[in-house]
Amino acid sequence: MSNTKEIYLTEDGLKELQDELKELKEVKRPEVIAALKEARSLGDLSENAEYDAARASQAEVEGRIKELEVMLENVVMISGDNDGKVSIGCTVKIKYVDDDETEEYKVVGSKEADPFNNRISNESPIAKAIMGKGVGDIVSVDSPNGTYDIEIVSVN
Repeated sequence: MSNTKEIYLTEDGLKELQDELKELKEVKRPEVIAALKEARSLGDLSENAEYDAARASQAEVEGRIKELEVMLENVVMISGDNDGKVSIGCTVKIKYVDDDETEEYKVVGSKEADPFNNRISNESPIAKAIMGKGVGDIVSVDSPNGTYDIEIVSVN
């Protein structure tokens, strides 16, 4: 059993990773190999900046390919089925109890989180507090800035 953690992804998130991996393998990797061949042809490798840059680029591309392959081996698909309870893949509307302000978030895996577009990680303080809860539940959120209460308004 490996100690690699599961990667929660929506269908769109999975497609993005698969597309990036394909681009790296079919486009970037051949470009780097060509750059290495070109740099080698320039002669002395000990003082060849082009060769050093191509090797660094190769290491970066190969590292990202390996990272993506490991992530894809550990993907857990998010279905969005929630039985009225907050779960990964659902969209939840919450109300901050102290100021009556409401926000709507989609709960996603950490690799797809984008707080600026209201996509919060299942590992975030809000998501941890509301997971498994339903409409009308009021929960306390422990955040780095202190504890506050939120009410779940809707779950889709």
